[in-house]
Amino acid sequence: MKHIYKEGSNTSKPTLLLLHGTGGNENDLLPLANMIDQEASVLSVRGNILENGMPRFFRRLAEGVFDEEDLIFRTQELHEFLDEASEKYSFDRDNIVAIGYSNGANIAASLLFQCKSALKGAILHHPMVPRRGIELPDLSGTDVFLAAGKNDPICPAQESEDLKSLLVNANANVEIHWENNGHQLTLNEVEAARDWYLDRY
Repeated sequence: MKHIYKEGSNTSKPTLLLLHGTGGNENDLLPLANMIDQEASVLSVRGNILENGMPRFFRRLAEGVFDEEDLIFRTQELHEFLDEASEKYSFDRDNIVAIGYSNGANIAASLLFQCKSALKGAILHHPMVPRRGIELPDLSGTDVFLAAGKNDPICPAQESEDLKSLLVNANANVEIHWENNGHQLTLNEVEAARDWYLDRY
C-alpha cells in the first residue's frame, strides 16, 4: 500500500496510523498527527481503491452503502500491511493508534470489528458502523474516541450512537465528542481528540 512512514523522536509512543477520507491521500492527515503528538512515529496510508479517480479504502455501492465483501477483504489487507510495516520499520505492532476521517475512520472501525488486537486505540472522525449483525472481538483495553456532527448529512448522529454501543458492548472504552456541524473536520474536534489522547498515551 502506498504510504509515508516517519519515525518519531520518542519510539515508546504509539505509532499513529493515518487514514484519509474519500479523495484524500497519505499527506492529508499529517498536520493532524502533528497536533495530536509531535513525538510519535507516523504511518500514513493511501487507500487502494479508486472511485471516479478518488482514493478510498474500500468500495461502496452508493452513498452510505458499503460493499461488504470488499470491506472485509480490504480490512484484512490493511491488517496484513500493518504486520509487514511493523517489521520493516521496527515499530511495536501492539502499539498502534489509528486516526481516521470519514472513509478512513470506517476502515479503522472495521479493523476493530474484524481483527482482534489490530489497534491499541483509535480516533475516529465522522465514522459509520462498518458492518452490522456480526460478533465483535473482545476489545477490553482498547480506547476509542468518536467525533461526530449532530448535523452530519453523510453520517447521521444515530450511526455514531450505534457505533458507540457496539464498541462498548465489546468492552472498548469509548468517548464520544459532538459538534453541531456537518461532516467537515473541525479544529475543535481535533483539539478534543488531542486532549483525549494525551490523557491516555
